[in-house]
Amino acid sequence: MNRWLLHPASKPLLFLLALGPLAWLVAGAVNNTLGANPAEALIRSTGDWVLRFLCLTLAITPLRQWTGWTALVRLRRMLGLFTFFYGVLHFLCYAWLDMGLDVGDIVRDIPKRPFVLVGTAALLLMLPLAATSFDRAIRALGGARWRALHKSVYAVAVLGILHFFWMRSGKNDFAEVAVYAAVLGGLLGWRVWKKFRARASTQVSA
Repeated sequence: MNRWLLHPASKPLLFLLALGPLAWLVAGAVNNTLGANPAEALIRSTGDWVLRFLCLTLAITPLRQWTGWTALVRLRRMLGLFTFFYGVLHFLCYAWLDMGLDVGDIVRDIPKRPFVLVGTAALLLMLPLAATSFDRAIRALGGARWRALHKSVYAVAVLGILHFFWMRSGKNDFAEVAVYAAVLGGLLGWRVWKKFRARASTQVSA
């Protein structure tokens, strides 16, 4: 598997696959196959893909350690950037299709609706992560500060689930929320467990 992951075509293939949802949504909008409410379908679908790419990004490290597929780390940056990309699309769909690109209405609406507020906060937290995902930024920040900054992805995950929960609370439909919460909770819980075990091991050896 490492050989396949190290193949020069692996990143271009992932790039094309990651653009697949966007292509499907654009085709659906052009062909009018997104259902009775295309605007709602676009807003919700782009939001779903933010959570899916976030899950994939956070799954890279545990998968790499469990399977020994060390080359998976090559794909983490691209998955993280696509998480931000679909986050931007999600916000733009809301701003355009729900708010008519009226900046004043958007500014007033964000603090008025809690699920919009936490969703916007999650997107703003992703902005510095995307901006510092490149090698030059990593060198400029230094490894320790870069890792500390990118730990805010955990806050993004929590805010993303809260955004989804509040958005679905109006219809009392929490089935999908529970699935994403379980996946992200498991991925974040694994990190906490690893950190706790490493700290306990250090104390024992000392």
